[in-house]
Amino acid sequence: MRGYRSLRDVSLPLGDLTVVRGANASGKTNLYRSLWMVARGSNGELARSLLAEGGMPSSMWAGAPTAGRVRRPVRMVFGVQVDELSYELALGLPSIDPDSPFALDAELKEERVWFGTATSRHTTLMERAGSTATARDVDDNTVTFAVALDRFEPALSQLGEPTRFPELFDLRERLRRWRFYHSFPTDLNAPARASRAGVRTPVLADDGHDLAAALATIEEMGNGADLHHAIEQAFPRSQLQVTGERGQFTLSLAVPGIRRAMTGFELSDGTLRFLCLAAALLSPRPPELLVLNEPETSLHPDVLPALGDLIATATQQTQVVVTTHSADLAAHLTERTNAVAHQLVRDADGSTSIEQTAPQSPRKRRATGLAPEASE
Repeated sequence: MRGYRSLRDVSLPLGDLTVVRGANASGKTNLYRSLWMVARGSNGELARSLLAEGGMPSSMWAGAPTAGRVRRPVRMVFGVQVDELSYELALGLPSIDPDSPFALDAELKEERVWFGTATSRHTTLMERAGSTATARDVDDNTVTFAVALDRFEPALSQLGEPTRFPELFDLRERLRRWRFYHSFPTDLNAPARASRAGVRTPVLADDGHDLAAALATIEEMGNGADLHHAIEQAFPRSQLQVTGERGQFTLSLAVPGIRRAMTGFELSDGTLRFLCLAAALLSPRPPELLVLNEPETSLHPDVLPALGDLIATATQQTQVVVTTHSADLAAHLTERTNAVAHQLVRDADGSTSIEQTAPQSPRKRRATGLAPEASE
């Protein structure tokens, strides 16, 4: 990733479990959001996502330039490598009147997909410049897109003819299935606390509003034993209760010393957050990539081993990235798995750098790294 907030120029290898540590303001959330931006772009929602954080001027690198470096056009680059495919998109300032009401929009300047780590005429699968793009089809012919592309959304999200461009469609659908969990609302009016109508829910919503239905789905689809084990480990002698009457789902927790089960409105912030994380990590429909940003927030230190065990177990079915400022959680995860904790630090110029990295054995059909370097 290059030029995004504090990520001046950062690449990171991803293993089955990738643990990223760092103090506040070291760049953990920026790293999380850079992955999220790639996934949002595959859905055609990149422009709105950037606008939500202030638009291009607020998102791009604003640190001091390197002495002696040739001044080039401002670019913000997101990139990932997924198995044998590398994907990169570069955004720049919009080529419109600066007084336009849309002057905060980020414009797609370049976009490319290629095989391997280095781009060449022979490895390029798709290449975009401005509103035009070319792609290699199933017959190995290079064709130009027949319509002008939306300049503010990735070409990958605007593809047609899936049978003609199977590799590109496969990449797009894989990116769309990535899941991200940052902060579940836990205030008194949090959606997860209330009784709600629901259906089978193999994937928890990012705000946890369908928590009760998601927990009931886990119990019904085979992971109930793991769920109840995690709750017993986190809250000894407590028992989760989920009821569903006429499609209306309600959760409660029976705890020692209290004669009646505590309703969702009575649960502590930490307890509710743990239940949300358990629902996300025990999903009956695991994604290829699951990214958690500071999952330890609001959790008591005694609960972290249970969370760590849930994360370690999840890596048996999905690739997981965890950003955390908890040394205890990072240590538990590295002890349970072969993961290495990568330490983020903020340099004197305000940029994020990685102090410790180690290569990890790749798993088939997975994300293998951030910010592949394109070279001719």
